[in-house]
Amino acid sequence: MKSQRHEFIGAHGHKLAARLDGPDGAVRAYALFAHCFTCGKDVLAARRVAEALTAHGIAVLRFDFTGLGASEGEFAETNFSSNLADLMAAADFMRANGQAPRLLIGHSLGGAAALAVAGHMPEVRAVATIAAPSSPSYVTGMFRHHLGEIARAGEAQVQLAGRPFRIRQQFVDDAGGHDLKPHIAGLRRALLVMHAPGDDTVSLNNAMEIFTAAKHPKSFVSLDHADHLLTGREDAVYVANLIAAWAARYLA
Repeated sequence: MKSQRHEFIGAHGHKLAARLDGPDGAVRAYALFAHCFTCGKDVLAARRVAEALTAHGIAVLRFDFTGLGASEGEFAETNFSSNLADLMAAADFMRANGQAPRLLIGHSLGGAAALAVAGHMPEVRAVATIAAPSSPSYVTGMFRHHLGEIARAGEAQVQLAGRPFRIRQQFVDDAGGHDLKPHIAGLRRALLVMHAPGDDTVSLNNAMEIFTAAKHPKSFVSLDHADHLLTGREDAVYVANLIAAWAARYLA
């Protein structure tokens, strides 16, 4: 695998850090990966899925959303709308470099973002979601005990995945203002929905709602005993191999 560091300008004018992982040989297609909520491009799932996809000739751009990882900006000022703008900026960057994404992959909230923007990326032929919520507002349940404080004070510091993050009311309001169902129904791209039945972060019914709202061609794959973050290497590789085999028909 070959890996290159890149930067591009995101939603709020900040520099966003990115990495393009490519195969040693010819590139069959380019993919764009959107990471999970409060994660980053170097989270195990993103890194391992990208690495495994390169073995199938698929180059993958993964990047840090504004305020996360090595990207500039303040996380507290971001929301789902800014994530969508960052994702669109990433696609613009790839397009400008002759590497327009034909495959869009989203993990957790990144999956919801992928569903929301895929229709605005004309080159994308296939979309794959991993443990994605059917609504961005679902993530507010991860800090539901702080919602009252956020409403009263305008913001609160919450612990997510063992790290402190400042969440503002604007994030909560923005998340509640997005309806993904029209985007899913009008996707007009092949869709692969992957979810583990025992996911205790984003419940399986989210996958069922996404799958039901989508039109064919669509596929669903159970990830068996995988956890939400795909911390097991074998689970991440399994996901990547599934995506590669499934997408081959649409990337030709």
